[in-house]
Amino acid sequence: MKLDAFNLADRDAAQAIVRPCVDIDRWVDAVVDARPYSNVEEVVEVARRAAAPWTEAEIDGALAHHPRIGERADGANAEANLSRSEQAGVDPADQSVAAALVAGNRAYEEKFARVFLIRAAGRSAPEILEALSERMQNTPEAEIMVVAEQLREIAVLRLEGILG
Repeated sequence: MKLDAFNLADRDAAQAIVRPCVDIDRWVDAVVDARPYSNVEEVVEVARRAAAPWTEAEIDGALAHHPRIGERADGANAEANLSRSEQAGVDPADQSVAAALVAGNRAYEEKFARVFLIRAAGRSAPEILEALSERMQNTPEAEIMVVAEQLREIAVLRLEGILG
């Protein structure tokens, strides 16, 4: 999808284009309603502003159907396809790393009551595992801020990929 087509799409179509980036109504509406854009950088700026701050309820809603790191998203929808692409570097071939990710995901969910979220694009499984271990040291208050930033990064990267 190119920016010109996004600018000209009707509101419902534009929302459908943006929603796979992150399924938070307020954010989707802000990005769509600020059209037309003259360039992708302008869209990114609006997207970043609209994502700051996200409420904890918005974050939890967005993560409700997010796959665990190391697990492949099910389905053929745009969000599942994006997730699979982003986790391409998380190769389960190394069984010790795969097992550590499973255990780390479980421990993270027990501590923070949400799925572990990290911008996986461009990161290897060992890098993600290291970040997971480091983030386990966070307090819940600190971790929600990290999760919000990771979700913002993911949404913006996806949006750039779709419109760029």
